[in-house]
Amino acid sequence: MVSVSPNEGSEKQILRLFRMEYMTGPAKSSQGNILCCQCGVPIPPNPANMCVACLRTQVDISEGIPKQVSVHFCKQCERYLQPPGTWIQCALESRELLTLCLKKLKASLSKVRLIDAGFIWTEPHSKRLKVKLTIQKEVMNGAILQQVFVVDYVVMSQMCDDCHRVEAKDFWKAVVQVRQKVLHKKTFYYLEQIILKHRLHQNTLRVKEIHDGLDFYYASKQHAQKMVEFLQCTVPCRSKASQRLISHDIHSNSYNYKSTFSVEIVPVCKDNVVCLSPKLAQSLGNMSQICVCVRVTSAVHLIDPNTLQIAEVDGNTYWRHPFHSLFHPKQLEEFIVMDVDLVRDRKQGAGAGVRSNKHTLAEVWVQKTSEMNTSQQYHCRTHLGHLLNPGDLVQGFDLANCNLNDEFINKMNPHHVPDVVLIKKGYDRSRRQRRRNWKLKELEREKEGMDTDDERQYQDFLEDLEEDEILRKNVNIYKNASIAVESDTDEEGAPRISLAEMLEDLHISHDATGGEGAEMLTQ
Repeated sequence: MVSVSPNEGSEKQILRLFRMEYMTGPAKSSQGNILCCQCGVPIPPNPANMCVACLRTQVDISEGIPKQVSVHFCKQCERYLQPPGTWIQCALESRELLTLCLKKLKASLSKVRLIDAGFIWTEPHSKRLKVKLTIQKEVMNGAILQQVFVVDYVVMSQMCDDCHRVEAKDFWKAVVQVRQKVLHKKTFYYLEQIILKHRLHQNTLRVKEIHDGLDFYYASKQHAQKMVEFLQCTVPCRSKASQRLISHDIHSNSYNYKSTFSVEIVPVCKDNVVCLSPKLAQSLGNMSQICVCVRVTSAVHLIDPNTLQIAEVDGNTYWRHPFHSLFHPKQLEEFIVMDVDLVRDRKQGAGAGVRSNKHTLAEVWVQKTSEMNTSQQYHCRTHLGHLLNPGDLVQGFDLANCNLNDEFINKMNPHHVPDVVLIKKGYDRSRRQRRRNWKLKELEREKEGMDTDDERQYQDFLEDLEEDEILRKNVNIYKNASIAVESDTDEEGAPRISLAEMLEDLHISHDATGGEGAEMLTQ
């Protein structure tokens, strides 16, 4: 038996307890709280030894940042002033407008750290913009404090320099004078819709309508040149440029000019009867000299009513071989169709050009509605065989009983000159106007005098849009909510525009700057 001393047993017990404490791992330390030096609330320790509430009462990190700032807005062009003298376009609650607002506080925000910024919604008519800012700043003994506050921006109206010049109505650097020496404005009505669709009127100072065309005034020569290039791609025309010296600074060697661009559109409109020169008719595929203009876009589209042959004459070709309309639009006469005989399988001559697939050649006997008490009838060929039936009304020009003064037609063989050239089928105009459930937008322009014939010419243009699908592809047509939508079936068979081709008439809401009638452009 081995005896163990009492002292030795106690040492082993202490060693066993030490090993147990060592194997349980290190002791976890817990952070203690301190009392706030102001209110005595227990808080975790921080460099300032104060709670957040007391720290905010002692320190305001937004001090020195203005809580109310003014921004200047031009109602005419809907732009904001970016100091010192730049006017920029900004949509409401956009990134650009937020950048503009923060630049107003750039000097004050340099002492703090900007964490977040955003708009707070305000009433559209309040002339107020509210921006919510979140900032951080190091305060007492290295403590970082974060604060959220709102800056109120007052929108003040101020006219920009460009609008000052526009209101003066005498300031312009360049003018584009568009002219067409015709008695009908169909081409100008079409050109107006093209300009509206491509928004080329936005840079104009003003648009002035005169007897033979339109004048577009611009503040810069570059905008006028852009307009001239657009016209050259849209309608057959030719242009000339000139400039006039206004002032000259001999010290800085700078010149101030006013530029004038003259654009002349070919004097041919839709539904005109023209007589081509023999050389031009031969170059277009040996077509007849007497043709009908069916459309004017970037070129003059002609059709031969005797063979259905079609051709396009661009601006350069026209000015090399010019031709003019034989009749005034008011000389259109009304005929009634007595008999229609469709022409089938007509053989083309040597060197003939392309024939139209949208028209049908027919031989027609017609009689003037003003000569119904006589037995006088006229025989002609027409390209409207797909539309005409006996008893229909049709409009055309009487070549047999008129005195024409044209150098080309006077040299033609009289046997090759038709008695009548039919232009289009006649419909009830008043009924078409009542059923028309669409409308077009117009350019804002100054008018020297309203011609009594303008309304009739405008109605002619609207009817052309209904009848020509290719022409209205380049035109924005809007629904007219004031007229009820009727069925597409028409007993008379008058062409109509389907609802699928119409656009909704959008009304842009008022902006948040207040002024009545001011609209905010968001595109």
